[in-house]
Amino acid sequence: MGDLPKRFSPLNAIVDVDAASRAGWQPVALADAYLRGGARFLQLRAKQMSSRDCLATATAIAARTRASGAILIVNDRADIARLAQADGVHVGQDDLSPQDVRSVVGADMIVGLSTHTVEQIDAAVRHPVDYVAVGPVFGTTTKTTGYEAIGLDLVRQAAERAHARGLPLVAIGGITLDRAASVLAAGADSVAVIGDLLTNNDPERRVREYLRL
Repeated sequence: MGDLPKRFSPLNAIVDVDAASRAGWQPVALADAYLRGGARFLQLRAKQMSSRDCLATATAIAARTRASGAILIVNDRADIARLAQADGVHVGQDDLSPQDVRSVVGADMIVGLSTHTVEQIDAAVRHPVDYVAVGPVFGTTTKTTGYEAIGLDLVRQAAERAHARGLPLVAIGGITLDRAASVLAAGADSVAVIGDLLTNNDPERRVREYLRL
């Protein structure tokens, strides 16, 4: 499987194309800002983008992350991740299974899986994944999951289960700079952030503030 544990960062900076657009940012320019700020674990999330535009965007960002010694995970699209030479794929409960993703991207690419309940976490750690994600930790309007906020207690349970299998845990959902420390203290290895990185329209500075934690 992929080498994420050796290069894991406490901040998963998500380039959400829709959120970026609302804030006046092009996704590649936003990725550049995150990288300048020191982010080394990026995810591209492009729910509404055409396959052609998504591939072009992923390819451009992947070139930048390689040059910076960072990694790029593509949300949902195993085909795009492979064609763009990204580092990995992140899938949800309704997307391709990790096994099916592996059939597309092979054994060496990073694969992450979202979870929202204890049952899903227990199932996730038995899949061929490199990390487990859990959320939404707090209420959020940026990413709709269909699940209520899980709170820090489930983060703790998820961390115990993931770490027992040697897997890092990424927490997502409503995480802000003020909340990030409590999420990491609950056992998460990384916090995935979308909206709060766009605070004050200065994502480079915001990334630096997170990393200083």
